Amino acid sequence: MTSRTATLIGFCAILLWSTLALFTAMSGRVPPFQLVGMTFVIGGLLILAITAARGELRRVMPTPASFALGLYGPFGDTALYYAAVKTAPPAEANLIHYLWPLLIVLFAALLPGGGLKPRHLIGALIGLAATAMLISGGIGSGGGLALGHVLAALGAFVWASYSVASRRFSHVPSESLSVTMLGCAVLAFACHVAFETTLWSLTPIEWGGVLGLGLGSIGLAFVVWDIGMKRGDVALLGVASYAAPVLSTLVLVIAGYAPASWLLAASCLLIVVGALVASMPKLGKSS
Repeated sequence: MTSRTATLIGFCAILLWSTLALFTAMSGRVPPFQLVGMTFVIGGLLILAITAARGELRRVMPTPASFALGLYGPFGDTALYYAAVKTAPPAEANLIHYLWPLLIVLFAALLPGGGLKPRHLIGALIGLAATAMLISGGIGSGGGLALGHVLAALGAFVWASYSVASRRFSHVPSESLSVTMLGCAVLAFACHVAFETTLWSLTPIEWGGVLGLGLGSIGLAFVVWDIGMKRGDVALLGVASYAAPVLSTLVLVIAGYAPASWLLAASCLLIVVGALVASMPKLGKSS
């Protein structure tokens, strides 16, 4: 597989993530850990079935280190994100979570040979300003800092650090995420039994959200992103990922899960501008 092909495959994750907030909001009353377990079972089985159909089951076993990274990244970020969207206004939690492209730029700059530059700090401050706009006035009821905002920020940190670290596992087949995701599902259901009340009487809309997450926003998205991170142009994918918060927020507004407002638009714009400022030299190099 060429780097260009892998990069194009990675772009698919950004499109799939534009529906992540919508499907999570649609899942409604489903408890966060139960939702993680359900969607990871669906996603893991989907990837496993595709791999089996291609006759490549030998590629599904992760290494112990990559499995542990999967528990930290996909499981940790997804659980935090689901909980954030269910405990704060979806659009606010979604935008705060989408600080991860900016964090990827900052983390990459801190790697050996990277070096933290003034543009990185300026971009970070712009992104933080957008977050402050959301949690100080708020577009939801009541305004102010909520638990969901904190969970969304933690999720952004987890996903950014996971994405940067995954480059070190380029030798591990992306198909191995199927087993990793099924392992994450076991952990999620264990947490669900310990901390939550099971809910199976879902409405058609809630089932639609669960299936949409499992098949697309979680299942396929994780694999195509993994391919892009391991074999594609990471800088280009990082720049392209700045479109994710815009697309995702627009989908929420169009679907009626978030009200349109100037504050929401300004916060969304600031997050994108901050990320672009932080990565501007990379844009020049990739052209």
